[in-house]
Amino acid sequence: FVSSKDRASYHREEADKATRPARDLLDSFKVPYACHSEVGDKATRICQAAHRLHCDQIVMSTTRNNSLTRLVENSVTNRVLELTTVPVMVIAGDPPSKLERYGIPASIGGILALLFLAASEL
Repeated sequence: FVSSKDRASYHREEADKATRPARDLLDSFKVPYACHSEVGDKATRICQAAHRLHCDQIVMSTTRNNSLTRLVENSVTNRVLELTTVPVMVIAGDPPSKLERYGIPASIGGILALLFLAASEL
């Protein structure tokens, strides 16, 4: 068991590591900012923080997944779009890996083919 103090400290350290590159970039250009970190369901926390902080816009980055991958994966970006009334700007990130691009759709297609064959033999 981990104490709540240790857990909170761990989350602060991880948030600091995750935001360090962006903060360093903003600092180098002397851009004013405020950094907030939350623990919990990502989409819910983003929407709650945007509302609480009276944000005018949420800016998010997302990978360029194909439609089939987006259909089966639980996307934080999609959930934020569903939950918030704050305008959301989505910036396309790096393209998906070859596994994500070809492997996942091929696997899903294979499973569907097996299910079809199994159903046709009944």
